[in-house]
Amino acid sequence: MESSNAAYGSIMEPHSTSFTPSVAFSSSSPQPGQGNFRRLSCIEDNSPYPIPGLAADILQMRVKEGSKIRNVLRFATTRMQGDGGDSSSTSLRQVVFTGSGRGVTKTITCVEILKRKVAGLHQLSKIYYKTLNEVWESPQQGAPGITVERTVPAICILLSKDPLNPQEPGYQPPQTLCVSTEDAVRHGDLRSTSGSPFPQHAAKRLCLEDWTGCPPRTSKV
Repeated sequence: MESSNAAYGSIMEPHSTSFTPSVAFSSSSPQPGQGNFRRLSCIEDNSPYPIPGLAADILQMRVKEGSKIRNVLRFATTRMQGDGGDSSSTSLRQVVFTGSGRGVTKTITCVEILKRKVAGLHQLSKIYYKTLNEVWESPQQGAPGITVERTVPAICILLSKDPLNPQEPGYQPPQTLCVSTEDAVRHGDLRSTSGSPFPQHAAKRLCLEDWTGCPPRTSKV
């Protein structure tokens, strides 16, 4: 995913961390993440997506660190292709993927795979910060818990079958497979020296070589 990550810009490091204990702790007091402290919950802020003009009923795919890529893609692909299992189901035009913290890389992976499953998708990517509120339980019986506020990097990616504004920062056009004239002449008509056609697996390998040699255009956020 090195070449794909370059199109999204560098992933930002966690911005800040603050502790809000219920009572004052001494300098020797244990900190969250150390000793027997246990995280009880993690709540994300409800800040709006950094992409303007999103429909209220748009398909939202929130990818977390523990999300299964297979499950995320199965659901998103089914909705975008309109394979809901009944004749009345229609394919969606747009889907937005979001992820924060350690889920950012997995979010990008899901997007790149979906773009290969559903052709012709326009893309708009935005990187921003998100605030998380974590509640930690103290190892000491009867001691108050600690609320930790962390600011982590997050990414929001819109995939659309309909054209998007190409002047918007973070826009990427649909991927296209391009093969240079020189490569076409070199490969000829995909026939061996004996005159018999190449086997199917050789043709597939040839297509992959052409793809890696001519990657899609990307734009940095």
